[in-house]
Amino acid sequence: MAKAMKKEDYLYISAALRARETRMLSREKAERMLEAPEFADSAKLLTDCGYEDMSRMSAKEIDEALARHRSEVFDDLAQRCPNRALVDFFRIRYDYHNAKVVLKAEAKGTDGDYLLSECGRVKSNALKEAYLEEHYSALPGKLGTALAEAREILARTSNPQLSDFVLDRAWFDELKTIADEQQSAFLKRYVAVLADSSNLKSAVRTLRMGKNADFLRDTLLPGGRVEPGRFLTALSAEGLGGLFSGSELADAAALGAEAVEGGKLTAFELACDNAVMRVLREAKLTAFGEEAVIAYLAAVENELTAVRMILTGRRMGIEPQVIRERLRDLYA
Repeated sequence: MAKAMKKEDYLYISAALRARETRMLSREKAERMLEAPEFADSAKLLTDCGYEDMSRMSAKEIDEALARHRSEVFDDLAQRCPNRALVDFFRIRYDYHNAKVVLKAEAKGTDGDYLLSECGRVKSNALKEAYLEEHYSALPGKLGTALAEAREILARTSNPQLSDFVLDRAWFDELKTIADEQQSAFLKRYVAVLADSSNLKSAVRTLRMGKNADFLRDTLLPGGRVEPGRFLTALSAEGLGGLFSGSELADAAALGAEAVEGGKLTAFELACDNAVMRVLREAKLTAFGEEAVIAYLAAVENELTAVRMILTGRRMGIEPQVIRERLRDLYA
């Protein structure tokens, strides 16, 4: 188990990130983007948040610019943060994204290289080479074992969804392992709310599709405060609400019950994501510590999602109100 670091070890990085947070996309800045006369005007406003000028970019170029922004943040914090494991915690997502890409590209006989990300712990070409040569032990953590299992399942069933479930569970297993090793109560809570939120979404979608507990079982992720088995025994609109009574996901669960009965799925999923953001905002109450790093990196991911949503919507001429209704809460 990794040696627990002291809060004082994060004094410098916490101060630096608090300063950066003042430049992040806030709700007020997002509103200005939504109300800007033209797409170009909207995109130019992001330069105040540290983004390159995307006002003349195509959709593909914008995606590349946002990927560069994420990579720059990861690379910078990997150098500055006294505990690189916190950065790797967020990089893991892209290792598993790349695993899904190479797996499905081979199954379809297509080239999926354009979908690969360079934000993971492993360079995309190294991951692809390990996969093609079946050298799974060269991959970190649970990635190699999970990729081998997912490959076998896809070959046997031709069902990419089942292989995705294997990779997603391994991803969350790794997140939980890192949280346990870091002995960080805040990181453990963040993993738990992520897993609970994802599992609640899966349960609601299962009910809306008229599926049963056997279908749900494969989708459930480890690491939440609510054990997967409890979702299976409480698989009803009323039962799901009871699982989260008094928790940060209580309101989301109530909207989930409405979604099961035909209510808006978008409002429910928005509430799930906003519950995660409320947990992250608690980091602002801590003057310094690993909380500042964790919350900042999660906030950057959330910001990138919002930026892509706004820019894509503005380029397509979607009404600002429609975009506004789909925007998650922002950290800044």
